[in-house]
Parts: sequence; C-alpha cells; structure tokens
Amino acid sequence: MLDFLKPKAATADRQPVPSVVPEAKPVPTPGARRKRLFWRPIQAGRSLLNAARPDRLTQDWPTTPVPADEIISRYQRVVVARSRHACVNNDYVKHYLRRARQNIVGPAGIQLQAQAKDPDGSLDSRANDAIETGWRDWSKRRNCDVTGKQSLAEIERAAVSGAVRDGEFMIRIVTGSDAGPWGFALQVLDPHRCPVDHDVERLGNGHFVRHGIEFNRFGRPMAFHFQTLDASEKDYSFGGRSFVRIPADDIIHGYRSEMVGQKRGLPWTVTALLRAQHLAGFEEAAIVNARTAASKGGFFQWREDATAPDYEEERDEPFYMDAEPGSFQELPYGLEFKSWEPQFPSGDYLPFTKQQLRGMAAGLGITYHDLANDLEGVNFSSVRSGTLAEREGWKEDQAWLIEQLMQPLFERWLPFALLKGLKIPGTNGTLRPDRLDKYSDVIWQGRRWDWVDPDKDSKAADRDLKNTLKAPSQIMRERGDDPRQVWRQFADDIQAMRDEGIPEAIIQAAISGAAAPATPAAGENSDEGQ
Repeated sequence: MLDFLKPKAATADRQPVPSVVPEAKPVPTPGARRKRLFWRPIQAGRSLLNAARPDRLTQDWPTTPVPADEIISRYQRVVVARSRHACVNNDYVKHYLRRARQNIVGPAGIQLQAQAKDPDGSLDSRANDAIETGWRDWSKRRNCDVTGKQSLAEIERAAVSGAVRDGEFMIRIVTGSDAGPWGFALQVLDPHRCPVDHDVERLGNGHFVRHGIEFNRFGRPMAFHFQTLDASEKDYSFGGRSFVRIPADDIIHGYRSEMVGQKRGLPWTVTALLRAQHLAGFEEAAIVNARTAASKGGFFQWREDATAPDYEEERDEPFYMDAEPGSFQELPYGLEFKSWEPQFPSGDYLPFTKQQLRGMAAGLGITYHDLANDLEGVNFSSVRSGTLAEREGWKEDQAWLIEQLMQPLFERWLPFALLKGLKIPGTNGTLRPDRLDKYSDVIWQGRRWDWVDPDKDSKAADRDLKNTLKAPSQIMRERGDDPRQVWRQFADDIQAMRDEGIPEAIIQAAISGAAAPATPAAGENSDEGQ
C-alpha cells in the first residue's frame, strides 16, 4: 500500500476523525445561496469607494497613480502641439486666449506702486515717485525688450499667451551692452527651445537634468539647457544635441503647478482641447451637410416597365437636369426623379453645441455666455453671478502672474536701476543704491472692471466707508486706481480752483460732493434791508 494512502497518526495539530458524524446542516436553496454569496459582497463594495470598483464600466479608468515627471515626459509635447493648433484654428479657444490677455493683463498691464517708507513709517513720496518714474521709462519697448519691439505690457501679454497655449513661459534676462540703453532687457523665449525630453539622471556635480532643466538634489532649478538661443535657427536646434546652459537666475520660468514635483507646465486649455476638436469636426460636418441639403439633389431612375431610349455605348453619359427658378423640365417616358433631401442639421444641433460649450467653459474657468458669445436666455441676475465668480478667477490668475513674473523681474531690475541712477523728480539727485531694502517694498495693482451694478455697488462702497469697514484707499484699489495718484489729483484740482479765486465753500462742496451754498446774484447785497 502506498504511503500517501495510509491513514496518518493523530498529532497535536491533527486530531483523529470523530466516529460520530455531526448532523448535516440543511442545504440552502439556489436562490438563497446566490443571495449569500453574491448580493452581500456587492452591497458591501458599494458602501465604500465606488470609484475604486473594477468592473466592465471602469476598465478604461487608470488604477495606478502616475508621477508628474512621467505625465510631462509622455504627454506634454503632444498636448502643446495640439493646443497651439487650437489657439490658431479654433474660434472658441482663440477667444479664450484673447479674454485671458484682456482680463489678466488689461490695456495698461500690471501697475507698480512703490511703498518705500521713512523710519517714522510714513511713505517716502520722493523715492516712490523716482522708482515709479524709472519703472515706467524702462517699460517702454525700446528699453525693456532686446528686440525693441515689445513694451513690458506686451511682454506680460506674451507670458499669459504662453501659459494658455504652452502651459508655461520662459523669459531671459539680458544685461550688458546688448541690453539696450538701460543695460537690462528681456528676451522672450519659446519654451520649445528647452527640450522636454532632455533628461540626465546624474551630473558630475550631483545635479540632475529633468525636462531640459538642471536641478540640485533638493529640486531647486540651477540652470536651463537650451538647444539654441540664436534667433536665426528656425528649427531651434544647432549641432545635434548640443545645449546652451543658462543659469537659472537669468531665466524667469512661470507655469501653474498642479501636481507635487511638477517641473514643466501643461496648457491651460488641456481639458477643453478634445471637446473643442470634436465640436469643430461636428460643426464642419453639419455645415457641409447643410450646404448639401440646401442644394436640390436626387437621382434619375428608369421604371421597370419602361424601355430606355437607344444610345451608343461609346457615348454612355449620365443624365443631368438643369434646374431654374419657376421652371420644370419634361423627362423622357419611363424616367423618374428620386429626390434626396437630408434633414440635418436638425433641432438637436443647437442644444448639443451648447452642452459642449458649457463643458469647455467649465474647464477653462470662464462663463458660458462669454465663451460662446451667447446672451440668449440669460438675465441680469445670472450674468451678475457668473461674472463675479469669473472675475475672482481672473484675480487669482493676476496674482499668479505677479508672483511668477512681475515680482522676480522687479527684484532683478531694481539693483541695475539704482546703479544706473534713478533720478528724484524735481531735483538733480538720485536714489542711493545702499538703500536697496527700503526701495524693495512695492505692491502690484492688476486691472479691475467696471461695477456690474454701478448704483448698488456705489451705495455699498459708501456704506462700507461710513461704517469704517473699508478704507478709501482700499475702495480705490478695488476699482483699479492708485490712491496716491488720486490724492495727488485731488490736491492739484483744489490748488487750481484756489488759483482761479473760487470760494473755499464751493471748493469743499465740489470735493465732498455736497450741495454748493447759494451765492448772491450780481448786484445784490445779502445784508440789504436788515
């Protein structure tokens, strides 16, 4: 007898089989078994995280988190190429690009307001005027751009366009004789010059290169590797894979970081691109079909009981009929006309298009009626609610542009400007370079918009001012004004009215907005008869 067939002796872990067989439990019915084996686990799974349940409806859904570097390496180049195409060819994406420039930068750009203070805490007006005057002079296109073509406001718009279209912007700081009159200028670069597929795991100094950018071991940018910076190289490459290394201090690289460890940007249009492409194709097909439907078309067909007229095989040509308004042609006996009248676009075209545009607007952070230029069916309350929410998004984008571009740029510009000499208005003196820390205190004022409901908003501002909930300067900044310029204009107006001999009571009434006191007519004496 084979050993493995012999009964094994009882051990501590193996007890002998009892001689008495326990009473068998009743076998459940098939329906009850299904309820116990399948219904309860499904209920338990649904009570947890439904989004993690693997089934036939979620099999195309990713189940493994992808690091930011992998996403950029795999998809950034393709997405940027398609975003650039959409920004040029798609009406809605191009409209969003224009609205982003208009609302983030505005017609005058992000305005600098110097806040240098004296030891007693009061504003140093002369120093602030010198800084703001120097900044405005440098912001002209002949000074701030190495090409002499773009003003600072235009460079700001280029940065916003780059973020929308490419997901990032790169601006090089150029100093020296090539940098124009100030010796300090900007060169706007195409981020494509810094190849996203250029990676080096370890350099000799312990740094690594990821997506064309050199980092230290903590992930701090140290340098940017460009294929070329020569404007004559139209394909952005020179000598194969040789690179030009530019220190990170000379490059202003701005992008919106949405993932931890993200080192390059993704276009702001990324979530709307696929929907925009499908919608454009749908609209093109609908237009072609509408043109076809507008042209009367059909086929000629011989009846089965009819005999076709004699013809020569060599001259077997299709039968055509020219249609003229108000006239009909007689067809040969036995020949019938079968019309073809496609009905698309139908009534479903407009609702479907609106729904797609609503999805695009949600992804872009803009209101539907603005993106689609569609005010049909909206009222004042809905427009006001949507506009206020949208403006909060634009303010957030303005803060992003200030942090990514304006503040780093000013911190690099100020030392050069002080060494060059910032003249104090009304004097022959200049600001002292050794007081750099004092002059570095500035605030930035982005563009603001007209009140949605001027009457109500003005009353609310007046109420907040009377209840000391807001300061006058705060209300001015919310409207996009510089309080110092407003006060200065007030002072100039008061002095001009005094120089013209206008009574003080009328001046105070004009400034405060109160009713002016009545003045006696010419030739009348207010004391007469008393």
